[in-house]
Amino acid sequence: MARLIDTVKESESIYMPLPARITAVSKLTELENLYTIKLPYGIRLRHEPGQFVQVSVFGVGEAPISITSSPSRSFDSFELCVRRVGDLTNVIHSLKPGDMLGIRGPFGRGFPVDRFRGKDILLCAGGLGMAPLRSLIDEILDERGNYGRVIILYGAHSPAEMLFRDELHEWDKRGDVELHLTVDVPTRGWERTVGVITTLFSDIVVLPRNTVSVVVGPPVMYPFVIKDLLQIGIPKGNIWMSFERRMKCGVGKCGHCQLNHLYTCQAGPAFSFAEIEWVEEALK
Repeated sequence: MARLIDTVKESESIYMPLPARITAVSKLTELENLYTIKLPYGIRLRHEPGQFVQVSVFGVGEAPISITSSPSRSFDSFELCVRRVGDLTNVIHSLKPGDMLGIRGPFGRGFPVDRFRGKDILLCAGGLGMAPLRSLIDEILDERGNYGRVIILYGAHSPAEMLFRDELHEWDKRGDVELHLTVDVPTRGWERTVGVITTLFSDIVVLPRNTVSVVVGPPVMYPFVIKDLLQIGIPKGNIWMSFERRMKCGVGKCGHCQLNHLYTCQAGPAFSFAEIEWVEEALK
């Protein structure tokens, strides 16, 4: 809570958005833009990989959006990947550098990076799931000597829908990262795998007891990926996921994000499989 109070001290309320300025906008795909955001008064976000913020436009609405920049690279600003899917995000996509947004947060529990150090890391992203996972990837790469193997599996509908394509190219060139890509619908020139993300498991061999896996993507992908992770022997407590379930208030008051007895916005959005294995609706 101290970290949250430090972040929002100027507004003195976790319910009151801070006026934040867009400092840069870049187009990632036809539907996704990347926004660089700067908070007022020199406030730093001080987030953890896997956390989210509530983003608002006055008179339009508010929505939770995962933070896509890593804490190690978020000094006086942070980044959000926004998909254009509704009224609020359509308005956000019309904004330019210099325009203002409302920001509350960061909220939720991120990935326990301290528990990942010293392990091999297997990262599985599907579609827009690469946006929050990028925060963790960059954090790991900035502390590369603290980890064993780093394996990234990324699946998307088509090559044009892959996020951060320039960064994927850079990761692919690194000698200390193993990058495996797949698409459902290939286009001319695509020379990588074709198929769902679980197709990529045949390309890798891991030491399961020393491997932590993080899975972020559409809910439909989770049961299949988790099944394969369990089959190769990764312990349930070493499988981590991110759930974004209709998080409305961000502070456990509205109940929209409940998974049985858990409030996703507080107990998550990062959960280990061991924590939610028996939670009804978690993997549906």
